[in-house]
Formats: sequence, structure tokens, C-alpha cells
Amino acid sequence: MTLPHDYSESLLVHFRRIESLKEAALGYVSVHLNRRQLCDLELLLNRAFYPLTGYLNQEDYQTVLDKMRLPDGTVWPIPICLDVSEKMAQAFEQGQPLALRDEEGFMLAVLTVTDTWKPDKRREAECVFGTEDPEKHPGVRDLYEKVGPWYVGGSLEGIHLPIHYDFKELRYTPAEIHRRFSQNGWRHVIGFQTEKHLHCAHKEMAIRAAREEGASIFLQPVVGLSHPGDLDHYTLVRCYQEIVRKFPKNIIMLGLIPLATRKAGPREALWHAIIHRNYGCSSFIVASDHGDPFANNSSGQRFYPVHTAQETVQSFEAETNIKMVPLKKMVYVEEKAQYVLEDQVEPGMNVKHISSSELRRRLENGLDIPEWFSYPEVVAELRQAYPPRSKQGFTVFITGLSGAGKSTLAKVLVVKFMEMRDRPVTLLDGDIVRRNLSSELTFSKDHRNLNITRIGFVASEITKNGGIAICAPIAPYETSRRHNRELIIRYGGYVEVYMSTPLEICEQRDRKGLYAKGRAGIVKGVTGIDDPYIPPSNPEITIDTTEVSPDEAAQEVLLYLEEKGYIT
Repeated sequence: MTLPHDYSESLLVHFRRIESLKEAALGYVSVHLNRRQLCDLELLLNRAFYPLTGYLNQEDYQTVLDKMRLPDGTVWPIPICLDVSEKMAQAFEQGQPLALRDEEGFMLAVLTVTDTWKPDKRREAECVFGTEDPEKHPGVRDLYEKVGPWYVGGSLEGIHLPIHYDFKELRYTPAEIHRRFSQNGWRHVIGFQTEKHLHCAHKEMAIRAAREEGASIFLQPVVGLSHPGDLDHYTLVRCYQEIVRKFPKNIIMLGLIPLATRKAGPREALWHAIIHRNYGCSSFIVASDHGDPFANNSSGQRFYPVHTAQETVQSFEAETNIKMVPLKKMVYVEEKAQYVLEDQVEPGMNVKHISSSELRRRLENGLDIPEWFSYPEVVAELRQAYPPRSKQGFTVFITGLSGAGKSTLAKVLVVKFMEMRDRPVTLLDGDIVRRNLSSELTFSKDHRNLNITRIGFVASEITKNGGIAICAPIAPYETSRRHNRELIIRYGGYVEVYMSTPLEICEQRDRKGLYAKGRAGIVKGVTGIDDPYIPPSNPEITIDTTEVSPDEAAQEVLLYLEEKGYIT
């Protein structure tokens, strides 16, 4: 790849400039970046997001939404803006320098503000994702719920790339990759970006694509943000290291990319292609459902029309200077004992396939995984990450109105699990957590959500380490409950129990006197009286304790856990 005349290896400034910036930054307002923002900043600073030299201003942002281009006509499909709170944005002025820091307070860059604005997120969702409905697309939900309400644009002066202590030998900048390609004599390189573990079929597909293009392979797993159900990236990278050893020598190179994917379908695919061009690739492998939020759904459900990602990347080849290479699906044919292209399968041939959900089932139940599907070394890594359910930690999250029977059920379950003695058990009761973990919080909606996500974090740590977490808060809002589910299922089981006991029964019980005080107007914000309780949309178990004893309710939970293999 020929580098543009205005290309620089990074946005990091000279060390003498760093000294003056650090001294001046003592008086700057600091912005602490979350993991998603750190991913964006790193790829801005190392020029993976070339030609961007900072965060988009409002004009850039609008043009990217409308035309997938910057104002000068350069193709760029995804808006890269720094999102902040309204209070913070309204305190910023044009030309003001901001110190951008990581979660621990280490300063990484200085942003000179050009403008701030409140975006129309519904319009952004429609332009970028193709829908403004958060129920249809998880990227839209993240935009509404996790991205700040105001955007900041401006230029960057880099001080230090975000610090990583893991797999340092695989974390290359684009400039380093350019040099490695040159040293290896690789003139033609095909980029292969992945987010899931690879198996035999993927290796065959990548080798075939590379040979057809006369290219070497740059395998670049995404290790930015994880998504619900994803492997931890340590296991993922170890799987990649194992499978790379199965490729012919001197044909492949492995490198990690700290990318916060958006799952924006065709726009996402075009964005990835541009990024890989910046890493020095001459071509880029694009799947028919590249960037689709449901690409790994075994049911075949997809949000974007099949092949639109490939068509979009191909239509911009002349401008982006990177060729689209379609990922051609290969399947294992038993009679041939090898993988062949799917469109070359003849009638009567016995085609074998294991879906991602079937693979997960086999791992969780300790079942055989054949070597035609995956390599033993990869399977061994996966078995470490997905032990049988009887060995996994799990969370039982009990939600419902005050007086619905949550705490009583939780106490019975603690006793039952303690009697089993196969895992450590922790009770996270709503009142106990309020006193010991969230005593400074009020009962506003934001603070209630924060309290529930704190419970979720503690439960995720317990689950990750093989224990049982029993949570029993009211948890009235779907947003925080969904957050906890998505967090915890990365590490083990999650069982949501909805105590559907009617409000009138809960009021009759009213052991704490909350409902009486709420009806009398003495206490405000009582869930079920003047603050809503939103029932779970899809709980694993629903129990109405009007005529069900605590032991009977606990037995229902235990039977479910036994059926799913978590207890024996």
C-alpha cells in the first residue's frame, strides 16, 4: 500500500511537547474515558482511523450521517465523537483544552474543543443502523442507553497510547504492521477480522481466499468491547494462537485490534475495510452478514439483507483502495473427508455441520467435539472457558415488588445450596446491599439503576469465580436488569425469577409499612404506588406466592436449575 503524502505514524507529540502538556494539564478539566471511548481514542492516536486527526465536529458528523463521507469527500461511514454528559458539555468552550484520561486517571491525550452539540440520536440511529427501534437492534439500544447525550468535537495531541498488560507482543500499531509486512516481503495482504473463535472450516476458507488473491493473511481478532455471550478475550486469543499454528508457515500473521464495534452492517463492513487498509492490507475478507448484530445467531435471523455488506465495500473499492474478498462458506463432506465450497456440494453428499449453539451445548455438557470440526488444542481451550454447567457459577436474580416473597425465597435457596456444599453461596439481598454497598444513594430512578448494576457487578464476580450469587432486590426497571443479564452470562448461568405476586397481596403483607406510608403520602417514590414496576419481559421463572409456600417456590427454582444442568 502506498502511504498518502499527509500520513503520519501517530498523533503522539514530541516528548518535549508532552512535558509542557502535562504541566499545563494541571489546570485542565479532565474527562475520564470508559472502555468504549478508550478503544476509539487508541485507534485515533495510532492512525487506524486515518484520516481523522481527532473527534468529528458537528459538520463532519452530519456529513458522515448523510453521505458516509467527510466534508472533503473522503469516505468515512461511522461517526467518531466524544460523548459526555450535558452538564460537562455545557461547561466547555471553543478552544478549551481537555485532559483525556483512562479509568485510573492516567492522561493519554489533550483534546482542543472545536464545538459541542446535542445530537439527534434517533436520526443517528436511523442513518447508521437503519432503524431507530432499540428493540430491533442492540446497537441502537447501546446508542440510547450507553452513549452520553452530548458530543464534543476537536483535535487531539497524543501523550501515550492506552496501556495494555496482556498480549503485548500482539498489539501492533498500523505503522508497526506496515514495517512487518515490508520486512516479510508481503506486497499483497488480505485482512481477516474476527470476533469469534475459529475452527477448521474458517482456516480452510481463509487459506482459499488468500491463495485466490495471491496474498498473505493478516488475522486480526477484535479485543475491544465484549458482547453478551462472548468468550473472555484471554481464551479467545489463546484459541487464535493455537489455530495460527495450523496454517502453512510464513503465510499468516496474528495481531489484535482494540476496536469498539458498532454492529452497523454495511457501514460497519466499510469501516472495517478502511481500518484494514490503514493497517497495510490490500484486500479484506467480508462475510455475507458482516457487521450484522445477529451474525452468530444459529437460527439464521439477520437484521441486514444478506450480501449488502459485501456489495457496499465493493462499491467503494476505487476510493478506499482496498479490495473486497467475499468469504465463501465451506462445509465438511463426509464422503470426501474434507471441506469443500458449499456451492460445490453434490446431491446425496453427507454434509456435516455444528452450529455455535450446538458447540456451546456440547461444551457445557462435556460431549465429544469431532476433530473434523475443530482442532484438539482449540477445543481444550474452549473447555476451560465453558466447563460443564454443573461446574459453572451462576446467579439467581429474584425481582418483584416489596412483599412479593423475594427475600424469603432467597433465604430458603441459600439454605438449600449450602446443604449441597458444591459451591460457595452469597446472598445479595436488596436491603442488605442498600445498607452496606449503596448507603449514599437515593431512590431516584438513576440511583435505583445504579444500585442494581452494583449488585450485578458483585454477582458477576461471584459467578466468574464459580460461586452462586442469589440477588433479591426490587429492581423495578428493565434497563438495569438487562444490563446485569448481559454482564453475568459472559461468566456463567443467569436465572431471572419474577415474583409476580399482585400488588394488593403485597400491600396486605406490608411488613415494612412502606405501602401504608406511600398511600398516606409520607414516603415518596414507593414502587407500585407512585413509582412504576416494569415486569421482566422474558424471565426464566415466574412465581406468584399468593398461594405458594416458600419451600414450594424454592423447589420450583431448584427443579429448573437441575433441568438446565446447573445442579445435580
